[in-house]
Amino acid sequence: MKTQIKLSTADEVRDFVDQASKCDFDIDIFYNRFIIDAKSLLGVLSMDLTQNLNVNYSGYDAAFEQTLTKYAIA
Repeated sequence: MKTQIKLSTADEVRDFVDQASKCDFDIDIFYNRFIIDAKSLLGVLSMDLTQNLNVNYSGYDAAFEQTLTKYAIA
């Protein structure tokens, strides 16, 4: 599944990574040619947070879906 999100602050990144880390499936964030593991706090913080980020994941977790909805681009 794919969705676009916007993470603007370090607290939002921390919240997103915490929820992603609880999932037992792979979650990747894409921006331009970069692919980052969404469970890596330093990896996500190293991305350009002024841009929309593409999230690609292959499983389902209700709490993670809520987090995606919170940061989704409308």
